[in-house]
Amino acid sequence: MAHRGLHRRIVRSGAGLLAGVLLTGSLSAAAFGTGPHPRRKDEYKHQVEQLEEVWRTAQLNDDVAAMDKLLADDYVGITMMGQVVTKMQQLDRMKNRTLVLNKIALDDVKVRVIGSTAIVNSRAEIDGTNEGEPIHGTYRYMRVYTRTPAGVWKITNFEATRVGAPGQQAGRASASEK
Repeated sequence: MAHRGLHRRIVRSGAGLLAGVLLTGSLSAAAFGTGPHPRRKDEYKHQVEQLEEVWRTAQLNDDVAAMDKLLADDYVGITMMGQVVTKMQQLDRMKNRTLVLNKIALDDVKVRVIGSTAIVNSRAEIDGTNEGEPIHGTYRYMRVYTRTPAGVWKITNFEATRVGAPGQQAGRASASEK
């Protein structure tokens, strides 16, 4: 009988040891960022590049349904005017035509994939109106996509920053902007 109790303790401690080794191995893989296979990473990057064009087209055409599909429910954006907006607020801005963009010319687009997150940095030449006021100029933006367990990319965050005229120091308005 004592032999049977000892056998159970050995089996249990062996199972616990095995579980500990497996957990440690999976945690270290996550900690060291092994991430998706390089081919899959390229595929993800291509998917996000395509979604950037879907976003641009939806924005230019006031396509609220397309934008609704692109934005995550917990989306938070910081507009080019510094306003913090949720998904519903962003969709309302499009529905009510508070923000109307006639031109979005992108260049210097860089997509970085880290696990199930993609970060897009770009420069955009913008023309349109915001709350009836004309807006035009060059902006830098960062958009963050998260890949859901179902394999769908959703925009979770966005921020745009005005780029000053060449030779102008950041944070200082030119005489014509004052």
